[in-house]
Amino acid sequence: MKESLMDILACPLDKEPLNLSATDTESNDDDTEVLAGELTCTECGTVYPIEDGIPNLLPPDMRE
Repeated sequence: MKESLMDILACPLDKEPLNLSATDTESNDDDTEVLAGELTCTECGTVYPIEDGIPNLLPPDMRE
């Protein structure tokens, strides 16, 4: 996922901002690509994983 997407992403449960914690990134000319890490809601604390550059924004009970 492009790091610049943080400007438009929000928690699907309460629409609050998300904090990015990247564990694997790849830099290119335009933007930083986040390959792995997690997004954490600033309000409810729900954690959404980023795997293979794809954020999983499903609520925790729907991920299985």
